Amino acid sequence: MKIPEKVQEKKESVKTEQTVQTESVQTAVISKTSKPLSRPGVSSGFSINSFLNKEEKTEVVEDVVVRTDNLPKNHFTDTDLQAEWKIMLKQLQIKNNFVFNAVKTFKLEKKEESKIKVLFPSDSAKVEFDKISGEFFNHFRRKVQNYSIEVEYVRDVENLKIAVVTKRKIYEKFIEKNPILKDLDDLMKFDLT
Repeated sequence: MKIPEKVQEKKESVKTEQTVQTESVQTAVISKTSKPLSRPGVSSGFSINSFLNKEEKTEVVEDVVVRTDNLPKNHFTDTDLQAEWKIMLKQLQIKNNFVFNAVKTFKLEKKEESKIKVLFPSDSAKVEFDKISGEFFNHFRRKVQNYSIEVEYVRDVENLKIAVVTKRKIYEKFIEKNPILKDLDDLMKFDLT
């Protein structure tokens, strides 16, 4: 049986129309699934290209000069400074105990009329102090109405060590004051460990 040519042409035209329709549906599906399935816009912060092509970054350091000619320069005492420092330490102990433990050994002294000397024990403690120093000194400048205060940092390890006071050390101090305690210790054999 032979199919007439016209009918065969119609079947072929129908087949071509169906393939076109399916191809357009397929492209539509492809365009819908071409987006990534992960969260968009999230990057790890690490770029392989930037790591491979390391460019040395030059940091521009700008010195900001604030003119304090017209600002008040009232007198303040070392007592004012110590009182504000104690208040700051109390607030810091409640708010951020870690920073408090790092900066509680700092000593602040009034050196000249508008100069404060900060004695710090270590560089790591100074890093923690830098986090709160701006807030503290700005508050202190406003409180005493002296905007020309300069701060000088000095590392002082010897005077700022925190020594653990044991029973033995207390006993040795008492022996210096009263040598009879040594005889008492020999007689009674105190356990000072």
